[in-house]
Amino acid sequence: MADEQDHEKVWDEYDWERFLQQQDRKTERYMELLEKYIDDPNRDLIIAREMGWYHLLDDEGRDWANNIDSLFDEEMEKEGQAEAPLPDAPPEGAESFELHPLYRASFGLTVWIDRLFDDLGELQNHPAAVKLATQSAIASAKLAAALSDDDVDEIGMTIAYLKRALKAITNAMEAGVQLRGDIRLDKERYSSLNHRLFQIRDGIIALMGEFRSEWRRRFGQT
Repeated sequence: MADEQDHEKVWDEYDWERFLQQQDRKTERYMELLEKYIDDPNRDLIIAREMGWYHLLDDEGRDWANNIDSLFDEEMEKEGQAEAPLPDAPPEGAESFELHPLYRASFGLTVWIDRLFDDLGELQNHPAAVKLATQSAIASAKLAAALSDDDVDEIGMTIAYLKRALKAITNAMEAGVQLRGDIRLDKERYSSLNHRLFQIRDGIIALMGEFRSEWRRRFGQT
């Protein structure tokens, strides 16, 4: 990946951060366009034009646009039929990141939050609860991205994703504090939530230190 972007330099975490920020801006722009044109029958072609994806505007691209919704529905149906892996029992042949204790702790947090919502009810529209659930899920996704690539040349990318996971889990911690004040979350549940959040945060920080040390060892750079 990095070698496709720059043949003369291995990207460090800051190079990857700039790249990921560019992708974030593109994603935000795509979501804005999707929301704006969601009910337009030609939305895929309009979005392709607005995003500058001109390769999707030729005959082949139009065929893709005409079929993308049905393909998406098929994939969602498959997802619905597949049983989700439990955090304490990854399925045989699971991806390496699914076996990592830090990812499993993060995935376990999202399951715990779902159960909290089920127990307490009426939290789906509470701002702090939504933020807690959303940021915890983002942290889990960023950890999956960070831990899924063992390529020696992509240590910078791994650190960049870990930094994003750290930001998300920090936001989740802030939401947890707010949630306790707003709904008077009982001491036992709040203690369990705090323990999980700090465990993940400390794990991310420790892992970032390990990867940065490995970067310095391999490339002699800070």
